[in-house]
Amino acid sequence: MTSNSAVGEHRRDGGPARIQATDLEEVLHGAVREALFRMDAVSAAVYLLHGDDAELHAAMIAGSPPSCFTMPCTIDIDMPRASSRAVATGRTAVLPDPDPAGADQTYALPYPYAALAAPVTADGHRFGALTVLRLESHGDYGPADHKVLREIADTLAAALAGLARHGTTVRAGPTPAVVPVLHSSVHTPGWGVRGVPGSAGASLMYPLRHLAERLNQATTMDHVIAAARDSIMTPLGARVLVLASVSAGRLWVLGHSGPSSAMVRTLHGARLGARTPAAEAVGGHALFLSGGPPRDEGSEWEDAGPRAAAYLPLAIGSRLVAEAPARNTHVVGVCCLEFAGPREFPPEERTVLGMMAGMLGATVERVELDARQREVAEHLQRRLLPSALAEVPGLATTARYRPAVTTVQVGGDWYDVIKVADDRMVLVVGDVEGHDLDSAAVMGQARTALISYATEGHCPAVVIDRTDRLLAELGTEQLVTCCVVALDTGDGTAEVALAGHPAPIVRRPDGSVDVLEAPPNLPLGVTAGHPYRSWEHTLSPGSVLMLYSNGLTDSATRDPGTCAQDLLHKGGRQAGTDLERLADRLVAQVSGPRWRRDDAVLLLARYEGAVGKGAPRTASLHVQRRDLHGVKATRAFVDEQLRSWSLAGMSDALQLIASEVVTNALIHAGSDVDVRLRAFDDRVRLEVRDSCGNPPVPSPLALDEEENAEAEHGRGLLIVEALAGQWNTSPNGRGKTVSLDLPIPTEA
Repeated sequence: MTSNSAVGEHRRDGGPARIQATDLEEVLHGAVREALFRMDAVSAAVYLLHGDDAELHAAMIAGSPPSCFTMPCTIDIDMPRASSRAVATGRTAVLPDPDPAGADQTYALPYPYAALAAPVTADGHRFGALTVLRLESHGDYGPADHKVLREIADTLAAALAGLARHGTTVRAGPTPAVVPVLHSSVHTPGWGVRGVPGSAGASLMYPLRHLAERLNQATTMDHVIAAARDSIMTPLGARVLVLASVSAGRLWVLGHSGPSSAMVRTLHGARLGARTPAAEAVGGHALFLSGGPPRDEGSEWEDAGPRAAAYLPLAIGSRLVAEAPARNTHVVGVCCLEFAGPREFPPEERTVLGMMAGMLGATVERVELDARQREVAEHLQRRLLPSALAEVPGLATTARYRPAVTTVQVGGDWYDVIKVADDRMVLVVGDVEGHDLDSAAVMGQARTALISYATEGHCPAVVIDRTDRLLAELGTEQLVTCCVVALDTGDGTAEVALAGHPAPIVRRPDGSVDVLEAPPNLPLGVTAGHPYRSWEHTLSPGSVLMLYSNGLTDSATRDPGTCAQDLLHKGGRQAGTDLERLADRLVAQVSGPRWRRDDAVLLLARYEGAVGKGAPRTASLHVQRRDLHGVKATRAFVDEQLRSWSLAGMSDALQLIASEVVTNALIHAGSDVDVRLRAFDDRVRLEVRDSCGNPPVPSPLALDEEENAEAEHGRGLLIVEALAGQWNTSPNGRGKTVSLDLPIPTEA
């Protein structure tokens, strides 16, 4: 290609120019350059019919950034665009059309340009269209404009016909050739270096490229807000950024940055039918208010003076290009920007903001879809895991479940604590291959079978063997690994059976860490006819048993058993005898994204010895969701149990703590709540379980207005902190457990 050399003559007197060239690229180049200068356009493009004439493909685009990047690459011939209408009718066409002839044209252009297109036809053959973009601020295209563009198009058509007669294939390439036309006289205030051609346009495109890179990596709405803050809010000098989504006829704030409390209160839950700038933007019309929106009387901004604002629709489902109407798009939300004072929005800024809004719309839709899918998967996973761990005197248990961060599908890891008799418990951890609904279904089958056979009183090897045969009869294709430990709390005997799963780890009272060895056996689902075998071990009182899935030790270079031993050894020294604290420390060490390629299950059990002096006393209460008398019942339960244990002196404080924690669970989790008391020699432990995995957050009183409004329901936890000193929250796969220890006074 001859690049920027002028191969066609352009005349400003309105007379036709004659394109003299023997090369297709030179012909196209001459036509777009002539159209640019004679039409006072910001961009020009030649579109050629492709294939069976159902599409127009851009062959060459000329202009200055960012306008040249708004030209579509392909156009369906039946789309209501200037280029396609010009080809279909054989006449010049404008978008927006001043005379739509009854056609539905209730759309808004995403960019501040008006398009004019002329058909490129010669000797009865349709080649395509020549299209120019001009700023809307220049006014409508007049008859002279139509005439000039038609003359250039006719000259181009004659040149293309001549090339075709000489055997040249007149067809667009796989991607359009872009010819930058830089003007030193065009400068956008605040961008680039004045007097340097193309500096402003290139400077405007830089934050757009940066935004695209950040949004491609975004997986949460926090990532999206951070990207918009760094690539939109900061470069444009906005003081407030708010992203809101559309759902159920209302706007719902997704995130915000800057001093945005006033705008958040106005937008969150606002009806789309209200006459507000944000609601109008959801209709597909970007609004740029140079003086800012009007202030409500009595608002905090009443005396702040006028402020500029921009409301950008976040649209998906159609390419946002200069000729594309918005009626075929789906608006998923709105991006709101507010500035410190009045300002103008030059056309180049409006164009880039339109591009950014298109990127934001697609990303918001993707992130929200991922969040919904993850929520469904996690809900299903919670329903497949035990709601509470069975209890027997002499054995304390706790569990943790962490979903993989690299997938939104449900996993196949699970755990169980099965009470067989008053002095016998069966601990189970298992893992089904894959992350899909089939894996979840197989996990449900395997878990049900293991519980059934264990409850019948079979030893671990028989439990695994019968489960294997049942899965084979059901035609299960996924492999299942599991570890089953039957523990006799009377004498500390632990019988271990494995099905291709890592062996459990034990931390003994002296601090040493060992593996409870057992034959590895084959995973369930591999029919080999070999019997499953188990080994017995003896645990001393104070031993801590750790069962886990591979996701907890997801290392590509180290043996899972070695990793697990190191984890338990290090975590045990830091956590002491507190089982909940130990579980949290173990999970925290492997909670980084690089570790979370697979689901992770952790089940801890501390053998406390035969029931007798020093064994903890336990009691539990179940509170149904939305039970208006649940908090009152909790206070009565705590008082009654403490008095029965001769600990009445602790009743008032523990009643208050329990009522605050249970109230918090009933309000925010919206689920059933389980309350458990455990009295040791030196302390009383309160545990409250619900089905919400989000941790409760105490809310300090000294916050700014925005944070204070968000945290208004966390005040009761300040009472808990003041009375208990230290408390803990532990996600377990089906929600969380809030636990705390209160020391027993010496006089009690």
